[in-house]
Amino acid sequence: MGVPAVSPVERERGADAADPADYSLRSYREIARRAWIKNSEHNLSLLAAGVAFYAFLSFVPLLAAVIMAYGLIADASAVSRHMTMILDLVPVDAARLINQQLTDLTQAAAGKKGLALVVAMAVSLYGASRASGAMISSLNIVYEEEDRRSYIRWSLLAAALAGGAILLGVSGLFAASMLGTAETWIRAMGPLAASALRVFSWAIAAAICVLMFAIIYRFAPNRADARWQWLSLGSVLATLMWLAATGGFGLYAARFGDYDATYGSLGAVVVLLMWLYLSAYSVLLGGLINAEMERQTARDTTTGTPRPMGRRGAVVADTSAALD
Repeated sequence: MGVPAVSPVERERGADAADPADYSLRSYREIARRAWIKNSEHNLSLLAAGVAFYAFLSFVPLLAAVIMAYGLIADASAVSRHMTMILDLVPVDAARLINQQLTDLTQAAAGKKGLALVVAMAVSLYGASRASGAMISSLNIVYEEEDRRSYIRWSLLAAALAGGAILLGVSGLFAASMLGTAETWIRAMGPLAASALRVFSWAIAAAICVLMFAIIYRFAPNRADARWQWLSLGSVLATLMWLAATGGFGLYAARFGDYDATYGSLGAVVVLLMWLYLSAYSVLLGGLINAEMERQTARDTTTGTPRPMGRRGAVVADTSAALD
């Protein structure tokens, strides 16, 4: 149902694929070629720069919200200590800047209770939602969708994504706390056990990133929801690109890029902005890959009962590059 008759050549190109695993090497070459072209057509680099700017503006409110939420159920003064493992993912200069902000925000949040705490968290959530709003707008461009959602619905979605980031941050702090406790007695078992714990923690972090990116790709664009299998490859690639970009840029900034000599006291800020830009670019590129994979097949990639092309509620699902 909803699948047009396809020729053998169209089938080889992936017109009848029900899952990304059904694509041939030829299909993936076509997907990669279109993604390369669309990368320029959509000005992905410029979109990532915009998301990075809004993420930078949202960074302090997001940190403040994480600290206040964590302080409701644990000792907020321990945030900096528990953040050490998480900040290993961030370039050194950016981590130093974030640590300073954490110290200042922890002291500022210490005296907030009751209504003052609720108001402060609401203000922080609103500030943090600017970054998620920028990501929503950028993914609409990547998926070639026009956002017709009302301002209230759009704002609630942005706030929900920001709230999810806050929840993820609090969960990460708890996980870092537990891993730190486990590491103290696992280290006594020898260096091999300690290394295994480190690999395990990185694998868990990568899996969480894959899930987080898949959720963003599914709910951020204004379109009929894509099936999870059509979000998996882009989410995995976005995670791998983000980890590689973070590690590579961190190494470059530490060994070769003397940002302090060029930008003076703003060096750490520039490093943080560059890291946010690379992170945003990785997420948007993963979304672009997902979009082009959906565009390749003639099958319905959206949730629910399969529908014919033109009635699926998503631009990339309503067309098939394999039928061109």
